[in-house]
Amino acid sequence: MLELNKDNFEKEVVKSNLPVIVDFWAPWCSPCISAASVFEKLSEEHNNKLKFVKVNIEENKELKERYNVAGLPCVVVFHNGEEKDRFAGFKSEYHLREKIKAVFNK
Repeated sequence: MLELNKDNFEKEVVKSNLPVIVDFWAPWCSPCISAASVFEKLSEEHNNKLKFVKVNIEENKELKERYNVAGLPCVVVFHNGEEKDRFAGFKSEYHLREKIKAVFNK
């Protein structure tokens, strides 16, 4: 998965032609580390339909603040450059799949 920073966030998320799932995470966050393999798996499954990206909040505090990231992991769904949904914490692969379906089946 692509790691984003303030220099490429606009291009890769806001201006993306695909819907984007952004995983705001930190290396010290145990649930973030647990979720990483699920995000990778879903990224591979949804190739060419959805874009999955990561933002390390320790290295990108300005993005953390701009998008009001409080709890981790924080998953923000963007479509057509706009935030469509978000949730904090990681429950399961099933939960993430259901959130993705809900956002894009509206």
